[in-house]
Amino acid sequence: MKSNKPSVVISFVPIVILVILLYTVIRAFGSDSLAGGSQLSLLAASAVCVAIAMLRYGVKWQVLEDAISKNIYSVGSAIIMLLLIGAIAGSWMVSGVVPSLICYGLEIMHPKLFLVSSCAISAIVAVMTGSSWTTIATIGVALIGIGQAQGFHEGWIAGAIISGAYFGDKISPLSDTTVLASSSAETPLFTHIRYMMVTTVPSFTIALIVFTIVGFTHEISDPAQIAEFASSLRSTFNITPWLLIVPLFTLMLIIRKLPALITLFASCLLAGIFLCIFQPDILHNIAGGSGFLAGFRGVMQTYYGSTAIETGNEALNELVATNGMAGMLHTIWLIVCAMCFGGVMAGSGMLANITAFFLRFVRRTVSIVASTVGAGLFCNMCTGDQYLSIILSSNLFKELYKKQGLEPRLLSRSVEDSATVCSVLIPWNSCGMTQSTVLGVSTFVYFPYCIFNLISPIMSIFIAAIGYKIFKQTDNAEE
Repeated sequence: MKSNKPSVVISFVPIVILVILLYTVIRAFGSDSLAGGSQLSLLAASAVCVAIAMLRYGVKWQVLEDAISKNIYSVGSAIIMLLLIGAIAGSWMVSGVVPSLICYGLEIMHPKLFLVSSCAISAIVAVMTGSSWTTIATIGVALIGIGQAQGFHEGWIAGAIISGAYFGDKISPLSDTTVLASSSAETPLFTHIRYMMVTTVPSFTIALIVFTIVGFTHEISDPAQIAEFASSLRSTFNITPWLLIVPLFTLMLIIRKLPALITLFASCLLAGIFLCIFQPDILHNIAGGSGFLAGFRGVMQTYYGSTAIETGNEALNELVATNGMAGMLHTIWLIVCAMCFGGVMAGSGMLANITAFFLRFVRRTVSIVASTVGAGLFCNMCTGDQYLSIILSSNLFKELYKKQGLEPRLLSRSVEDSATVCSVLIPWNSCGMTQSTVLGVSTFVYFPYCIFNLISPIMSIFIAAIGYKIFKQTDNAEE
């Protein structure tokens, strides 16, 4: 007699298979593991889940297919955004926007304060934009170049940028994840944001202190080397303040709250125009000729394909090389495969079954918060998407918080402290894949340096353990 509900042990089988396959792929392929091996691992684990669900528990294929389709549909706009981010990475670099930001940044930012400044700048931009993705794809790329010129390890640079970007994204009322977390937990938006400050501010403060200490203990690169780096950029690109119009124009569109896709598209278009005006020699070299058609071909290639610019400096050549939209295809492929795995795990009932198992052991407030945080991390690993993780975590624990008399704002904060900020730490999560691709730094490399992202879930559990501002719904506590 077939049971309609998988057991907990059986539900863990696809996850165990996935972990084993990913471990093997990473050992075998190293930094190239995201070029195909990880995608096949996700599909293989999905196949195991489908086989168990259909053959053992009689789940219809249509149910699983609908779950996959729903998952992929949910990331449709994110995939288009990824392609536009690829186009921005190419056009902002070749047009001279990023090289100009790097040159001016080398003149302004003191090496000792570089890491903490990068973290703070990323946080400010993310608060204004409401998007960690947009922040990292624009100002983050420029900061990577500045940091490398000053001799910092790429992990520390990426960690500072990501820490600031996700802090700003988390507390911004313009952030879609912030709105999603508050609405999923039925918490007013600004109540949610104010309550997050209890855990977010200490976590961010610790991150700033760490980045400050590391910056002051960092051995400054030879000033001659930095000057050579800037000189190579100026001899290759036409560096001019006029190019700063592009990021300022982008910021203006963001402040006007235009949809992200429209903002990114307009930014790409303006960068392409400035490429024709300020970098005609580079454009002709990319196109392999001169004239209107050659220029048109060069601009299009900058948007969608690979470009290599000779600067006379090997490290700089690697920095200014771009892959455009094509560079995002591995990431998109990985996202689709991750959505397949998340879909079949949810459609088969295995994901809900595993979560329900852990809920049996939840008794005290601290264990409830710890379980919520753990569920956010678990969903990030299983579904590969922070939006799904936020929704699943909120829905799974909503009734439990009500039964325990805990405020919904505690649920929304716990979800944000895990599902939102930790998504970038998972290599096969859409956030982890995107940021590693945009910054050119592997998730495994920047993971230990994302101080804010690592501390946030721990801080959430710690605050719950000491009971600071943890109120029952019956309490008349001031918010």
